[in-house]
Amino acid sequence: MKPKISLITLGVSDLEKSVIFYKDGLGFPIQERGVDADIAFFMLEGVWLSLYPLEKLAEDSTVAPIQNSNGFRGFTLAHNVKSEAEVLQVLNLAE
Repeated sequence: MKPKISLITLGVSDLEKSVIFYKDGLGFPIQERGVDADIAFFMLEGVWLSLYPLEKLAEDSTVAPIQNSNGFRGFTLAHNVKSEAEVLQVLNLAE
């Protein structure tokens, strides 16, 4: 297993304003996206950054939204591998 993070996803409250901040404010290179796309991807050096609506990211993560400092914190980290066998190896290692 190569120790790396492949994708960082931030849950955002306003996707379009967040895209403008990362694209125009910080100059991150954005991957082409459709007009109605509800996610944005930026290819950085060695990792992808994605922006996704906070409520949808919490739902995808099957974690309750933040309430009184408990619950979903608004980001996910992904470690992508090449095969299902590698997924099992990584999960076994983590356990």
